[in-house]
Amino acid sequence: MRNIKLLIEYDGANYQGWQIQLVGPTVQGTIEKKLSILTGETIHLIGSGRTDAGTHAIGQVAHFKTQSRMGVHTIQKAMNSLLPPDIVIQKAEEVEEDFHARKSSKSKIYEYRILNRDTRSVFHRGYAWHFPQNLDWKEMEKATQMLIGEHDFSSFRSVGSPTYSAVRKVIRADWRKDPDGLIRFEIEANGFLKQMVRAVVGTLLEVGRGRISAEEFRRILESKDRKKGGPTAPGHGLFLKE
Repeated sequence: MRNIKLLIEYDGANYQGWQIQLVGPTVQGTIEKKLSILTGETIHLIGSGRTDAGTHAIGQVAHFKTQSRMGVHTIQKAMNSLLPPDIVIQKAEEVEEDFHARKSSKSKIYEYRILNRDTRSVFHRGYAWHFPQNLDWKEMEKATQMLIGEHDFSSFRSVGSPTYSAVRKVIRADWRKDPDGLIRFEIEANGFLKQMVRAVVGTLLEVGRGRISAEEFRRILESKDRKKGGPTAPGHGLFLKE
């Protein structure tokens, strides 16, 4: 058996997230079906992590086992001819037998995009949350730094999340502003809870618009109570970056 690693880019607008669901199309299910057609085998594709419905990926990593002797470049080209236009295999490579897309992952980077200006954009509408309110950057950045380190992120995990422990280590978190009003929030951690990034962003924007202070953000984090946190930002602004 060969172990093949894929680097995948996708627009999640038409999918119920990465993981196969009972109802609706998923990214994992769509790729698995095409891989099965290509190899003539029943393929099980394992991703580095799940993404929510409507969420995108620039650098999702996945792997699958196959007995096919097809070259990796041929696999990439053939898959891109079979897949719908909103999913692209950016790279395929043969890796060690013990490589595992999820277990071998040391950290993940997510990016959330916000369009912070009065007018919405035709071109950002499916890839950034339009948020026209003025933001207090000093207070937001103060709150953002409170995420760094190891914490219990129960205050930012969706109800019904299957993960036993809510403790995660955030390595870095920062904001970048473009001249056209596009804001990018980037966060790297050793792992993420279900909807964690979207809940963090929604709460940080509550700080930015003056509804809560940075100190109140700290208390929300320490409370381990999702009910005390801010709203969950919409999925279409979120990208699994690396």
